[in-house]
Amino acid sequence: MQNEMKRDIKSIILLLATQGMINLGEIKDPLSNETKLNLEGAEVFIELLEELEVKTRGNLTDEEEGFMTDILSNIKKVYNKKCDAGI
Repeated sequence: MQNEMKRDIKSIILLLATQGMINLGEIKDPLSNETKLNLEGAEVFIELLEELEVKTRGNLTDEEEGFMTDILSNIKKVYNKKCDAGI
């Protein structure tokens, strides 16, 4: 199949990060086509990414590990910015 979705760790990381960013109001919710802020929901996805990072430590390629680190760092920055703004 040519259009088969890639099934790798980066896809899992991206899936969780996308859900986190939807909850942070950075990406439109595809179901409602609206942006909404749900800090508690975003926190769940950040915690899942952190857990995935812990559980995969030592088993990722350098590229995968860098991808995980960058994604987690970026989503935490957005989360902290929203929290600090009192939104």
